[in-house]
Amino acid sequence: MEVSQLPLNALRAFEASARLGSFTRAGLELRVTQTAISHQVRILEATLGMSLFERLPRGLALTDEGHLLLPALTDAFHRMSATLSQLEEGNFREILTVGVVGTFAIGWLLSRLKGFKEQHPYVDFRLKTNNNRADILVDGLDFFIRFGDGAWHGTEVTHLMDVPLSPVCAPAIGARLRNPADLADEELLRSYRRDEWSLWFRAANIDPPSLRGWMFDSSLAVVEAAAQGAGVALVPVAMFAREIAGGRIVQPFDITAFAGSYWLTRLKSRPETASMRAFRQWILAEIDAT
Repeated sequence: MEVSQLPLNALRAFEASARLGSFTRAGLELRVTQTAISHQVRILEATLGMSLFERLPRGLALTDEGHLLLPALTDAFHRMSATLSQLEEGNFREILTVGVVGTFAIGWLLSRLKGFKEQHPYVDFRLKTNNNRADILVDGLDFFIRFGDGAWHGTEVTHLMDVPLSPVCAPAIGARLRNPADLADEELLRSYRRDEWSLWFRAANIDPPSLRGWMFDSSLAVVEAAAQGAGVALVPVAMFAREIAGGRIVQPFDITAFAGSYWLTRLKSRPETASMRAFRQWILAEIDAT
């Protein structure tokens, strides 16, 4: 079927409904009624001769055909919106939207972005920070720099750097830590990745104690809590070199554990633009030079 035969309003109604998981939320975004959205989706399904949604008692579920169509439409609408914004503003530079886990953004990327701007002045760079759980598709990201094992479905990944974990704490707490076993008497601040402390204690050849500390979804927050004396945090120390050099926190032991790496990721369905290619080449060169 030719794309020109497909109704644009129906395509927009489907894309918003699939991305937001609701005809009602799609209607709010597109400023039409829920009934209008549902009607447009049915028009599209009739035109295509297939079901794109399973209507469930508590919402919508995409069919296999819907899953296949959604990324292409979201990317197309995102690119059209970005281009129209450029035309309206008289700005013909290419927009690049990069999501970055906050720890990497503050600990490594921000201090180097000036160099990227100087090398690529035609790129309108937009940065979105998050806690490692952003959705590339829903958030309209060209790239997402995240921490983990590199195994994300439907995603093309480029390894950036390994970042071993090690404990950090306020100087007053560090002064009473003589050996790793002393940590059993301290509050151990945790991230949502629950096995990290166990990995570190195994690296230290010690049985992990029962964990009873607070839990955080951000390394930035857990380091701030540690600096204020709330307990001992386990973090990628390379991202907090300035805080350690400034004396706000200390690294009481040299023992490290590996729990993941930073990766540059993008959807496999997202074609690489000139600005994306420029950013990928730039960041890899910066890392090689570090």
